[in-house]
Amino acid sequence: MVYEQFIAVNEKKPISQIHIALVDDQPLERQYIASLLSISDKINLQWQAENGEEALKKLEQEKVDVLLCDLRMPKLDGISTVKRMREMNNNLPVIMLTTFSDYQLLIDSISSGANGFLLKDMTYNRLIKAIIQVNDGHYLFENDILEHLLSSHKKKVKKTQKDINISKREYEILSLMAGGFSNKDIANAIFLAEGTVKNHISALLLKLKSQGRTEAILKALKLSLI
Repeated sequence: MVYEQFIAVNEKKPISQIHIALVDDQPLERQYIASLLSISDKINLQWQAENGEEALKKLEQEKVDVLLCDLRMPKLDGISTVKRMREMNNNLPVIMLTTFSDYQLLIDSISSGANGFLLKDMTYNRLIKAIIQVNDGHYLFENDILEHLLSSHKKKVKKTQKDINISKREYEILSLMAGGFSNKDIANAIFLAEGTVKNHISALLLKLKSQGRTEAILKALKLSLI
């Protein structure tokens, strides 16, 4: 009787796995990420592809929960791949894999419909947490990438930004607004309350002398703020 009770208490419940697809044209980088994924019993790497064209074909045959996709690839890059998916009404969550790169490329990836981005040299814990976060319907933006992009891009627009007196946080929110993010999405992405995001956007509209988000984004583009 005691033995039976022990078995009942310690019997493991089935784990609901998240099924992943990995797209990257670099074999060594794919191997590194695949090795990280293989450690977790929460993740199942269902298939791999070398470029966007191959990935789109495989998606038609074998569905997954989250797509990890390299930003730069031959034949069909990450941005074009996500655009094609969204045009086909495929809302599969996509995490872009990148190195420190061009600011505009990452803004373009957000605009295309990506759900976030990760550095390719991410740790095991960061990778698994990111997959779970995106699979749960959230957006993902690593702070160190944002810091790097904001810092490098600010050098080009420092004078204009200083004249308008846009804060670092407002600039970050403005960039996400340009990517088509809602207030809720922005709040999730940069870990702020939705009400705080609304307050920042109101301040941005005043500083840019705009009546709404669209006008503010257009003015920001015209002034090369984003």
